[in-house]
Amino acid sequence: MQENSSDNKLESTIIRIVKEKKPQTVKELTTYVKEQLQIPDQEIIEFILKLQSDGKIKFEKYEPPPKSFISYLQTEQSYWYWITILISAATTTTVFTIPENLYPWVIIRHILGAIFVLWLPGYTFIKLLFPTVKKAKEALDNIERIALSLGMSLAIVPIIGLLLNYTPWGIRLTPIVISLMALTIVFATVALIREYQYARRLPNNH
Repeated sequence: MQENSSDNKLESTIIRIVKEKKPQTVKELTTYVKEQLQIPDQEIIEFILKLQSDGKIKFEKYEPPPKSFISYLQTEQSYWYWITILISAATTTTVFTIPENLYPWVIIRHILGAIFVLWLPGYTFIKLLFPTVKKAKEALDNIERIALSLGMSLAIVPIIGLLLNYTPWGIRLTPIVISLMALTIVFATVALIREYQYARRLPNNH
């Protein structure tokens, strides 16, 4: 009976410390628990692992900060960047190689074109303003990011058309596609650099 009471006290202490202090490692949690309860480290660690296996507490997987920008380009966090570049390149290719009357291949051109015009410019610009980084306080949730991305695309594309109207190239298919692709790649690259900088800083803040 006394053993159950001791276990309950240890469990409640561990769960409370996890909620209040948010320790990042088992060692840090063990130190906090030992400050309040005079229990050997090994016993605390075993109980922590038991609570974790029971699903009562959960530790996030530790992700070390990237060593360089080149290494960050190869991580899962940069997948969105490569997908953006791929879609931009694929759209540009299909626009200039698939004629409007070539069915059913023209459907691919229309789908990629819609994503290219209505999504990518705003998405990359919002990424630039609000980098997607875990634990970043200014990060947007998915619904806000989608809404802002669509709205910003609808604002950016007409501005590009207006500016092109005052250039020798005018508002034609080729300059519009090239301008959108260049702008999207610039936004995406700057956004990725900002995410890398955040990823380098955030671990030092916890």
